[in-house]
Amino acid sequence: MKTRLLAALAVLVSGYIHLRLWIEGFKSLHVVGPAFMVNAVAAVVIAVLLVIWRSWLPPLLAAGFGGVTLVAFVISTTSGLYGVHERWVGGYIWWAFISEVVALLAGLVALWRESAGQRRTQGTMQRGAARI
Repeated sequence: MKTRLLAALAVLVSGYIHLRLWIEGFKSLHVVGPAFMVNAVAAVVIAVLLVIWRSWLPPLLAAGFGGVTLVAFVISTTSGLYGVHERWVGGYIWWAFISEVVALLAGLVALWRESAGQRRTQGTMQRGAARI
């Protein structure tokens, strides 16, 4: 559960940063602006799902969110993305980068732990059924 909460927090931090950047001027950019708003809304949805829904899907969504957002960020800092060429300067940049890495890793760890727990539970149930 702690890994899910860490993933939820990381996703929310990334979503908050994208919302702040949208408010501060990215909303006027034709593709990046709407993408930042989608990012912020998706962050809230994924964070809520991580906390309330015991399924493999929310950790996968968190990992995907972190990974896709991180890839888009790296592209925008290297070759540029839809006319936006970001630089590795400023607090928002580093907080976004860190939160996206944490979301990716925490989502993958939660997914791995929960799938390992399900395999143990299924093995125990199968051994118990064999005794009957």
